Amino acid sequence: MNDAPSIATAAPEWRTAEGLTPYTEAVDIMQQRVAAIRAGAASELVWLVEHPPLYTAGTSARPEQLTDPTRFPTLATGRGGQWTYHGPGQRVAYVMLDLTRPHGAVPARDVRCFVHGLEEWLIRALAHLDVRGERREGRIGIWVADHATRTEAKIAAIGVRVSRWVSWHGVALNVAPDLRHYAGIVPCGISEHGVTSLHALGIPITMAEADTVLRAAWSEVFGDAVSTGSCSAPSP
Repeated sequence: MNDAPSIATAAPEWRTAEGLTPYTEAVDIMQQRVAAIRAGAASELVWLVEHPPLYTAGTSARPEQLTDPTRFPTLATGRGGQWTYHGPGQRVAYVMLDLTRPHGAVPARDVRCFVHGLEEWLIRALAHLDVRGERREGRIGIWVADHATRTEAKIAAIGVRVSRWVSWHGVALNVAPDLRHYAGIVPCGISEHGVTSLHALGIPITMAEADTVLRAAWSEVFGDAVSTGSCSAPSP
């Protein structure tokens, strides 16, 4: 008797791309994998990449928020959200899951809870590094607050798409990007707050070390040991 899990129920595959992956190439690969997941021909996938510098426009992006259109290549994409920057030093995690089934704290067929789970994943990963990541009402992404100066900055972005209950696109964590590159856009449509990174916060970890904490935090939110039925995971 074969007790091995089926493709449909196995834990997601984790894959890390070497070097810089062109954005259009990544989209093509995601589309192929999403179709295979939907057909039951491939396992779910968490794919870790870095991109060459570019600005991408989500479905809510406004042209006037691209303030320097000649600085880097620009590309419209089908994910949710507004303008964002991708580039070296930023860990992009593309999350391709079959949302017709539950994943840890995320119940089946609940996109809102899935996005909440991605937020919780990032918050817990940052907690492993003693960084307090926070949600903000009405804003997508994860924020770091300096309560002494009453300022805050975005450290991670979220932009997902769900196609016939299979997710793609995902999250972007600023490990050590050149933050000056954000000057060409209004990041995520928010002009009154800044953008930061782990290195800017004085945490000089490598990309491999960031990947380690992302993988550790994944099991705390999406792992089989987590009780299902609620998208309100407890704080770290």
